[in-house]
Amino acid sequence: MKKKMTAGLIVFAVLGGMGTGVYAGSNLQEIKAFLNPGIKFKMDGQPVQLKNSSGAVVAPITYNNTTYLPVRAVSDVLGVTVNFDAASNTILLGEQTKGVSIAAGFDSSYHTKDPDKTVYKDKDYKDVHFDNGSGTRATSFMLYPDKKYQKLYLQVAAIGDDIKDFSIIDSDTDTVLKKQNITAQEGLTTIEVNIAGVSKLYVTGDVKDGSSVFIPLTTSYYQ
Repeated sequence: MKKKMTAGLIVFAVLGGMGTGVYAGSNLQEIKAFLNPGIKFKMDGQPVQLKNSSGAVVAPITYNNTTYLPVRAVSDVLGVTVNFDAASNTILLGEQTKGVSIAAGFDSSYHTKDPDKTVYKDKDYKDVHFDNGSGTRATSFMLYPDKKYQKLYLQVAAIGDDIKDFSIIDSDTDTVLKKQNITAQEGLTTIEVNIAGVSKLYVTGDVKDGSSVFIPLTTSYYQ
């Protein structure tokens, strides 16, 4: 349903939240158009309101018998990430073609680049979250995708014993986006999560005494 709707809304007006750079350049053409707040919207049969990044209701524009919709507002309804690349003057919808490592700005009590802790099965990942604390506990950290990405690909390995209820949670809405057990036997596991429209993620899991959690930051990424 979402893919079909996206295809049908291929012509978007860029209104708000995309940065001033989108209006720069010599290719602008002045037109006379009209805001059309009378148009209503439904998503999968349910009424929705289009809102900008600040939460204010926005209206579509009618011009030359065509309705132009605010791209960020529509992308939020469809669950599709939108970004603007100022360098190429390009609007980016959905997954980015290149992954962005979660290492930049990562912060946790167990964040380390110590070569004695960054190696897993003879491979040095250089930069990791390695929780080898004592006692039965919950390992946890925050991630800040800031609504810029469609997917998170997080790699995690359980060392010693399984990690129970390893969860990735939308911190703003307290919604569990993914929950699973990570077994020590399966080795390094890649978890794929849809994070469109998510600002903050809380990552947590239950770890037994004597066990460790290994998460390579260089090979875990947003897209």
